Formats: sequence, structure tokens, C-alpha cells
Amino acid sequence: MMYAMRDTWNLMLSPARIAADVTKLACENPFNPLNYIYSGRALAASCEMFERATRTYAKPAFGLPATERVVWEHPFCRVVAFGEPSDQPKLLLVAPMSGHHATLLRGTVAAFLDTHQVFITDWIDARAVPAAAGRFGLDTYIDVCRAMMEALGPDLHVMAVCQPAVAVLAAIARMEAEDHPLVPRSATILGGPIDTRRSPTAVSRLAAERGLDWFRRHCIHTVPWGHPGQGRAVYPGFLQLAGFMGMNADRHLSAHWDLFNHLVEGDGDSAAKHRAFYDEYLAVMDLTAEFYLETIETVFISHALPRGAMRHHGARVDLGAIRRCALMAIEGEKDDITGIGQTRAALDLALNLPEAKKRYHLQLGAGHYGIFNGSRFRTEIVPRITAFLRENAGPGSEAGTPALAALTAPGDQPITLGDAAGPALRRGRRARSRVRPNPARVWPRDGLRAGAAPGGAIMPDDAGISAEVILPGGMPAGALPEPAWSRHPRNPACAGPFGPRLPL
Repeated sequence: MMYAMRDTWNLMLSPARIAADVTKLACENPFNPLNYIYSGRALAASCEMFERATRTYAKPAFGLPATERVVWEHPFCRVVAFGEPSDQPKLLLVAPMSGHHATLLRGTVAAFLDTHQVFITDWIDARAVPAAAGRFGLDTYIDVCRAMMEALGPDLHVMAVCQPAVAVLAAIARMEAEDHPLVPRSATILGGPIDTRRSPTAVSRLAAERGLDWFRRHCIHTVPWGHPGQGRAVYPGFLQLAGFMGMNADRHLSAHWDLFNHLVEGDGDSAAKHRAFYDEYLAVMDLTAEFYLETIETVFISHALPRGAMRHHGARVDLGAIRRCALMAIEGEKDDITGIGQTRAALDLALNLPEAKKRYHLQLGAGHYGIFNGSRFRTEIVPRITAFLRENAGPGSEAGTPALAALTAPGDQPITLGDAAGPALRRGRRARSRVRPNPARVWPRDGLRAGAAPGGAIMPDDAGISAEVILPGGMPAGALPEPAWSRHPRNPACAGPFGPRLPL
């Protein structure tokens, strides 16, 4: 019912949006005297604000300076390749299926275009998938990950950003257990919730506090008539969006007030940066109900993977089966979605993988978003990942290459976390205090970090909306100005009326 009411409201506002757009165009006409007085510019700005506030945002384009090819398809996903086929190493980016589109990783893709054949998972909006296509749960997600790795192999490297880390490692573990010949050469996990008992955050604690039934009652709705996926049970993207915007309402209100002033003052550059950010941020997709609920239960409530209780079509998922695929875990010092140690747990669970094939990096000063996008990602993390991939490029490569050794600072591997949630949290905090930046380094300021958001969606935090935005054509728009609301406190534990702040 809520989904249908939302669609009805959207249709009812269509004439008003059209009228606002026409009024804006008329006021901005250079032959109209209103264009040169404050009241006329304020009217045009108000019309644009109304139209943007009531619009349903379409999926953005990647807009990178490389051709895009679809090389693999599934009803719920397609794999997009960038550039023409080449002899460069193959890298599959598994994007989060967590509310935002894969285009959110355009900066991640751009960082590897010059050195790798880059592929990315372009997940399909659940409301666009007919109910006849069947269910899409966590087991199917793992099946899809495995099928993609088989289709793109051999000699494939995989990178999982946040939410897909559990599914990617599960697929690799099952392939290793079966001695599959197309096991990836390496898997890089960035901010993945492998063991959320370690350094639990407010968003990871929410699942235990609410329980699965609460999410089923409050967050699951049916796609109404008029969409290809009508009749499918989903966690709607608009609930996702309302949840994480409501959590930081003061910031978004201040940002839009700044946009209004920029429009009135004729500051086109600042207004363009705002539009670029929010065109991406407000474009969301639905998740299938079964995937959403099964992920909450498996990852955040039962902690099945680190306890050795996770099953895939009845078969046990054991990371101890991983013997050939090298693993790299990357975490952010200030990550408030995936706490320190949650991703590193993958290295501890891969008991039979040689230590020479394991790498860990704690990025100082970086939040959740900063470990896969922004200046710190490009200058500090990408070189380490590239060296790690090169080190594990083929059977003749040896661990401990000079390239990787040169990038390994004394503070890169300082954390040892236990299995219990309480002691792990305490030890994690002490370890953080021992990490000291190398004075020879320059630690540039990241433009955007992620705050707690439902489904792991990206949220600006106290750094403000100052992300580097990649505009169509692949050109960076620069840093958005830091607004006054960047100094406001936040409340990540607040659930609000529109759903949970839970990363998937």
C-alpha cells in the first residue's frame, strides 16, 4: 500500500513539476526583465528546488572515457566491461547491491582503467525484474558471483566493496573446496562486514536490537502495478533514501539552502557540483525482500560466516578451504559502518592460506567512502592494491615483491583482533592508538566519507558534501564547498520512521 501511495503521489505532482520547469525557463530567459532582479532569480531558484525535491531520479551514467560493453547477463545483474579487450590483467569489481547503483563506484573504476581490464557488476533494480524471473536470495547472489568469476576466468582478480564481501568470499570458498580450476588469483575486500561482532558500530548493532521480524514488518513492501516487477516483495529504494536522509536532515537542508543561494547569486559552478552529487545520491534502487532479510539474518544477527555455520545450498561455507586465492583486506580508521577488524576477520578465517598470500592495510584518516573513492584512495590505497594484484598475477610470481614492500609502512599491519566481540573491540581500540602516520607522507583530505545508512548506502559525514564528483565525460568536478552543517553532530543510531540504518 505504501508503495502504491508513493507512486500515486508522484503522478499527482507531475503537472506541478511541469509548471515549475516552464516557469523556471521563462524567468531565466535573457529577454525577460525578471532574469535581472532578485525576485525573478529567487522565483526561478524556487521552481528548480521544487522540481528536484519531487523528482524520481533515474540511474546515472558512468560517464567514463572508455567504451562500455555488456559481457555477461543475468535477470538481476549484468557485467559491464570498460574499454576494448586487451592483454592487461582482468579485474572484476563487485559493487554493493545496497540501494545505490553501481555508478557510485565510477571513481573506483577510473582508478584502474589504465592498468587493468575492468569489469563491474551492474545490479538491476528489483522493481524492473518481472516476478516470473524468480526469487533472488543470498544463495542466488553467491551463485551469480561464482558464475561471473567462471565466465571471466582464468587469471581473474576480484574486488568486493563493502556488502558483497561475504558473498564473494563464500563463492571463492566453495570453488576452492571443489578444487575449481577457475578460482580467482586474488580477492581484495574493502570495508566488508565479514565479522560484525568485531568493533560493532551503531548500524551493525541495530539488527540485533530490532530483530528480523521488525525488518520484515516495517521494511518490506510489494511493487505495485505499473512496474515490470509488479507483485515482487522488495525493500524499496525510496525507504532507503528516506532513512539515511532523515538521519542527517539538517545537513541536507543546509546543502539545499546553499543551492538556493547559489542559484540566486548566479554561482553556476557551485550549483553544478551540488546537482552532480545529488543526481547520484538520490538515484536509488529496490532490493528483493529475500536478499535483504537473509543478509540481515546471516551477516548481522547470526554471524554465520565467522562462526562456521553459513550454508550455501546446504553445503558449509568454510573460509579455511581457501588455499590458492590471495586475500587483501582494507579498512578505514574512521569507518563508522564497518568497524576496524570486521574486514580483517577474513584473513584470520582463511586458516590454510599461506601468510605470504595475505595482506592487510588500515588507511589512516579514511572513513567508509574514503577506502574506495577520493584522494586517499587514489594516492594511498590504489598503489597498494595494484602492487598486490601484480604480485599475484601468475603462477610464477613470488610473495614479497619490492613493489609491495616499498608500499608497506610499519603501521599497515598493527592490529590483532580476537574472536570474541568484547575483547576484539577493546584490543582494536588499543591497536588504533598505536598506529602513527609516517611523517614523510602527505595525507590529503578525503572529500566525502560515508556515514551510517540503511543498506550500506553512502552518506556524507562531518567532512561535508565535499566529494570529488566525476561529471559526464570522466572529468572531476572538484571538491564541493564544506557547508556550515558539517559541524553539526549526528545520530547514527536513530532509526526514524522510514526504516533502519543498516549496512548490507
